[in-house]
Amino acid sequence: MQDDLRLKTDDSLPLRDEVFNTLRQAILTGELKPGERLMEIHLANRLGVSRTPVREAIRKLELEGLVTMIPRRGGAEVAQITEQSLKDVLEVRRCLDALSAELACDRISKEQLERLKAACGDFERAVKSGDARVIAQKDVRLHDIILEATGNSRLIQLVNNLAEQMYRYRFEYIKDYTMHGRLIEEHRALYEAIRKKDRETARKTAMLHIDNQMTSITRQLNLDRALK
Repeated sequence: MQDDLRLKTDDSLPLRDEVFNTLRQAILTGELKPGERLMEIHLANRLGVSRTPVREAIRKLELEGLVTMIPRRGGAEVAQITEQSLKDVLEVRRCLDALSAELACDRISKEQLERLKAACGDFERAVKSGDARVIAQKDVRLHDIILEATGNSRLIQLVNNLAEQMYRYRFEYIKDYTMHGRLIEEHRALYEAIRKKDRETARKTAMLHIDNQMTSITRQLNLDRALK
């Protein structure tokens, strides 16, 4: 575990939620790495809390698929990013993003289109900063505007159900700095297609966006295995 793990406090939340949010963010950003053991006592000491909120947080993280319980050995570990889990999530997200892009072409408002253009600029500036967390946040914001523009509450719910897993994969992708130029190009292409109400180009661009993520993350997984 990283020595800089600290409890992220929020006066509006009970302690158990503060612990949950802290551990979840640490997993999503890779501060707690795939396969890393989650020892209740150790985590409690690092965060300056009792074991109870840590135990509750680990149970919730297991329900989200971010933590795996270890049979027979007891305890838990950060869930691995496997090719199959990656494929399962991105196949679904690919279809949902393609639909979102098509619907946005038909339904996006002038104000939303302006925010989408601004979000593209914000993402490009974030890339120049080199801060992976900020880049990931701006990427999420950009795609949220497209999703919002669909006006389809059920579609929004389905995408949000995958949000935590997608953020984890997105963060892994964004850490590959060689892909940043392509990300910028794809965002620009997606914006232009939606602006022109070109449903076919928007759909294809959204799917390509996910395909490139899958290719990049799979390559990283294979590289990590080769180095072990």
